[in-house]
Amino acid sequence: MKLKMKNIPESIDGVISAPPSKSYSHRAIIIAALAEGESKLSNVLLSEDVLSSINVCEKLGAEIVIKDNYIIVKGTNGKIHNSSNEFISLGNSGTTLRLITSISALSDNRVLLSGDSSLRERPMGELLNTLNDLGVNATSLKYDDKAPLKIEPGYTGGIATIRGDISSQFISSLLISAPLSDKGLNLNVLKNFVSKPYVDMTIDIMDKFGVQVSKMENEASGNVDTAFIVMPSSYTACDYIVEGDFSSASYILAACAIVGGEIRINNLFKNSMQGDKLILSILEDMGCTVEWDYDSVVLKSDGVLSGVEVDLTYAPDLICTIAVLGACASGETVIKGAAHTRFKETDRISTCCEALNALGVDVEELDDGMRINGGFTGGVVESHNDHRLAMAFCLLGLKEDVSVNDGEVFNISFPNFISVMASIGVELELD
Repeated sequence: MKLKMKNIPESIDGVISAPPSKSYSHRAIIIAALAEGESKLSNVLLSEDVLSSINVCEKLGAEIVIKDNYIIVKGTNGKIHNSSNEFISLGNSGTTLRLITSISALSDNRVLLSGDSSLRERPMGELLNTLNDLGVNATSLKYDDKAPLKIEPGYTGGIATIRGDISSQFISSLLISAPLSDKGLNLNVLKNFVSKPYVDMTIDIMDKFGVQVSKMENEASGNVDTAFIVMPSSYTACDYIVEGDFSSASYILAACAIVGGEIRINNLFKNSMQGDKLILSILEDMGCTVEWDYDSVVLKSDGVLSGVEVDLTYAPDLICTIAVLGACASGETVIKGAAHTRFKETDRISTCCEALNALGVDVEELDDGMRINGGFTGGVVESHNDHRLAMAFCLLGLKEDVSVNDGEVFNISFPNFISVMASIGVELELD
């Protein structure tokens, strides 16, 4: 189905709450499933991706009940039990696949993980190799370092080294599972450690559930960027509230920036560990005004944007949004530090450049990003089954006649995207 604008508002104004964070929701559910006792998780995002995490946690022994405004998770106390010899499908959720792979080694029998065709293209070799160094027998069944995966029981732990330039989710996966291994974990992450804020987020949630992680950053020369130490311990259930998501909020903020107006978004915290809060600094640099409170932010825009240079090393999920803002801005926008976005749902550098080209944008693809000269025409772009591309590029319909094929894919991370956008005057439709 095509996702496109139904009307073009003269300005965007209003007060709205940010959608719950997908990253926090995944981690809270998975860690609660490992904990002793019953956790109450509020403001959880129930998107397709997060439902994949709920499904696999249930299959590995947790008891999860979804209520109207919260979910209850009765944890396994680290005693993972997989009662099926069948493949567990994780759909399109790369986060679930990466986080659960390490945890599966804690099971009392083997775990088989797979998913849709897109998920089966995600690189997993670095995580599998590191797990094998820690006494885990984890293999790619097609010998291509991708799903489907087989993980046998047994997780010794110990000392390991991992590259940091592919996916921070590998590091988060190892840290979450580490306290339940025999020896714990001493993990060295090599230089060019991307998306660090996501690992800080993981450590923060682990702490809320009673597990501490020691972190030592290496400022001196050498190959190691950061070392993490996790001692053998256990998680304890707690009540946890998921904060708002800067990644999803970026589309709301971008719409206001493109059209002009004033919008307040609640449940976005100024001291959040989410790397994607960088979107506010970028919008300021493009000409918008940003006003922070402790747990909300106000964006003001006159609809006139200037090109910027941005480094997305620690905020990769913003690449589609910044590509769209660059197309709407005057002058040149340069995106760099985003080479790791080539390993997302799609090669986001390539697919964003393809979409911009389809709309007549002067764009140059770089190894780690792109160079965009503002200005575009109407047209149709392909979502490539990428939720972030679909939500970002439909916003170009605020200026020209633009539609996105297979646009319903926003359900992966933002199931009420259309209704939320309608609440600020941006009416979208699926046709």
